[in-house]
Amino acid sequence: MHLRSFVLAGLVLLVSAAAVEAQTPRIGYIDSQAILQEAPGAQEAQAEFERDMQGYQDEIQRMGEELERLITAYQQQERTLSPEARQRREDEIRQKEFEYQQRIEQMELEAAQRRQQLVEPILDRMSGAIEEIRAEGQYTMIFDVASRAIIAADPELDLTTQVLQRLRERAGSEDR
Repeated sequence: MHLRSFVLAGLVLLVSAAAVEAQTPRIGYIDSQAILQEAPGAQEAQAEFERDMQGYQDEIQRMGEELERLITAYQQQERTLSPEARQRREDEIRQKEFEYQQRIEQMELEAAQRRQQLVEPILDRMSGAIEEIRAEGQYTMIFDVASRAIIAADPELDLTTQVLQRLRERAGSEDR
């Protein structure tokens, strides 16, 4: 009877240990900023964004130079202008300053939209790779250190390299 109780107790202990092991959450983390910089297609997207922005920067620079010319011309002629002419020139300068600021704001918005448009496919592929790794590794949660929610973590829990490897494998198979 003692042997049977001993075996039964051992079996219960073994099942309990397995149940505890199954309930232990598995956690990992990634660095999305590193992934976005190193993922296949990221450098090409950044280069395309910079090319697009060069046109915006050139336009802003031209508008700024035109505004500076107006201000300089006004300052040189201010003493010789009639009060009405002075008022017209000041109004013209204010209008150009307003247009300049409006265009800068519009271009910043367009730049943010363009960056999002270029990064979106990379983010989609990254999310897919992370989800695959989470499922395969049976991770309960995967955090992102770029969100600054993680203060400290064991480097062995870092899945960034695995995600990059998965993205590179996919990019390689798409090239074939």
